[in-house]
Amino acid sequence: MTLSPLTALSPLDGRYAAQAAPLRAFFSEAALIRHRVRVEVEWLTALAAESGVPELRALSPAAAETLRAMVAEFADTHASRVKDIEATTNHDVKAIEYWIRERVRDQPELVAASEFIHFACTSEDINNLAYALMIRDARDQVLLARVDAVVERLAELAHAHADTAMLSRTHGQPATPTTLGKEMANYVHRLRRARETVAHVRLTGKINGAVGNYNAHVVAYPEVDWERVARGVVERLGLEFNPYTIQIEPHDAIAELFDAIARLNTVLVDLDRDVWGYISLGYFRQRVVAGEVGSSTMPHKVNPIDFENSEGNLGIANALLRHLAEKLPVSRWQRDLTDSTVLRNVGVAFGHSLLGYVACLRGLGKLEVAGERLAADLEANWEVLAEPIQTVMRRYGVPGAYEQLKALTRGSRISREALAGFVAELPIPDEARQRLLALTPASYIGRAAELARRV
Repeated sequence: MTLSPLTALSPLDGRYAAQAAPLRAFFSEAALIRHRVRVEVEWLTALAAESGVPELRALSPAAAETLRAMVAEFADTHASRVKDIEATTNHDVKAIEYWIRERVRDQPELVAASEFIHFACTSEDINNLAYALMIRDARDQVLLARVDAVVERLAELAHAHADTAMLSRTHGQPATPTTLGKEMANYVHRLRRARETVAHVRLTGKINGAVGNYNAHVVAYPEVDWERVARGVVERLGLEFNPYTIQIEPHDAIAELFDAIARLNTVLVDLDRDVWGYISLGYFRQRVVAGEVGSSTMPHKVNPIDFENSEGNLGIANALLRHLAEKLPVSRWQRDLTDSTVLRNVGVAFGHSLLGYVACLRGLGKLEVAGERLAADLEANWEVLAEPIQTVMRRYGVPGAYEQLKALTRGSRISREALAGFVAELPIPDEARQRLLALTPASYIGRAAELARRV
């Protein structure tokens, strides 16, 4: 069977291939191979320039450019050749070393340096740095950009509807009014905070040998400051140097990042469910797209499928992210291989996160506010003014304020006229009475509009 979006096993490469496509440049097998090549080149270049080992002379500008081009011009054909070599070696990282040797075999200067390709390295020295680069770049260039688009759309809604009064629901029951804009502003604030946490996780890396002690390095060249050389390589790659590791970099920073992404995703799940509910209440209408069908049997349906799709994909993403965060920092003694196969699913977790962001943004773009529905709900629930009335009564020392309003309103609807009659008889200053009589459910919004405009 020919592999295509129609025959792919994973929906990320099948039904959702177009939406997940931006991540292929970061998490495909070819991308992993390219990043491994980059790390090997950085290590060889550092050895030549900084270690001072007598058998490896500083590289000429031409040789250095050849190595840089090997990374910059890395293509799918090169990845295929690496996989051909791996078919013989049955070792993916060793295949990288052999491929680099193959690429420089016609250049005497680099052939002379070829014994220092992968010098004193364990596979994990290459892999931990490659994965850190992949994860960092996918976060910065793809995931955060989509999150920012969602936040921007929510901020637009917050500002546009800062004054649009809306009945709140606590425990699903009518409660103190807010504004639609303020409810969107809540999510803007939460997502910005979560986004900053995700963005500021500093990924770590190491290149210190078989069990993290530079054992082979020191035997070969005891006079070299190997920690300084290793730190330079890691930091030039834009990562934080980890001086204390076993064979594997312990993945604590990756776990921290995945936990942070999962928390951000959880905020979006909350948003998806709230907007789904507001659509169900009729507070939002969804803009109809020509040609779309909502149901195979009910022609009238316009379903909130974007928010359902977002919620479902974010759930899958979080299941993977949380497993990765719990599993990756745990390794038996100095190394076991369980992290290796698990790490290959990072792209899957990022892929479902991306699908969640894209679907949520698409859904937000279809929303239209049903002002008449919001107003009708407020007008039908005058009992929500029991809160401000009893609060003002308490200010002026009216005995049993809460209990009086409870007897008047709890579990029942009350008319504007009945509430006004109650207020008219209260033993409070006339100025306070007039303020309460002027109050409506639509105007009882506190600082909601101000807060909404501020995000």
